[in-house]
Amino acid sequence: MSDGDAQNLRLLEAVLFASAEALPERVLAQRLPEGTDLAALLEDLKRRYANRGVNLVRAGKAWAFRTAPDLASRLVLETRVPRKLSRAAVETLAIIAYHQPVTRAEIEEIRGVSVHRGTLDVLLEAGWMRLAGRRRTPGRPMTWATTDAFLDHFGLEKLSDLPGLEELKAAGLLDSGPAIQASRVLRAVHGPGHGEGETAEQEQAGPADAEDGPPEPLEPDGGG
Repeated sequence: MSDGDAQNLRLLEAVLFASAEALPERVLAQRLPEGTDLAALLEDLKRRYANRGVNLVRAGKAWAFRTAPDLASRLVLETRVPRKLSRAAVETLAIIAYHQPVTRAEIEEIRGVSVHRGTLDVLLEAGWMRLAGRRRTPGRPMTWATTDAFLDHFGLEKLSDLPGLEELKAAGLLDSGPAIQASRVLRAVHGPGHGEGETAEQEQAGPADAEDGPPEPLEPDGGG
């Protein structure tokens, strides 16, 4: 490795250590000299930290240093209690994760109930879902997809790391409707306590929250 590459590796290491959040590759590239092979440096840094107390991990197109999984439980000094997601929010997030890009009408069709505006607001505020453009069908409805922050929170490197059909069958999670199946998967990944406390008001949306008109048809490929 040349002196220039070694210096760029040190700079990349410092930038990642200084950030509490996962940093997108485009942000990392802006901090390095033009023409730097970012991908090679990231892989080199990942290899160097593979057996250390912290590991360099990827979440989509973002990177961050995280405590080595086998040491995490020994570093807990206090219990952090995150806001519990309602059952509607967990199911909605699960449907988006497995069917993205997906429209609101498609989410409602899978769940069998209207999606409450507050449910979408909670997921947007958490940074776990994003607008993914408009569907090329009549009305051009907006579609939703998950974010790199979603992958980072659930410890996933890429969406293909989500449990597949055979894994769900082996885990006994395919014994009810699709929304319940998917939500159980995310609760299993995230830990106990999520998806509880759902109220009738959260489960059902009022007239103002309903989609305008019936669900739009999917594209030939199933809409992704």
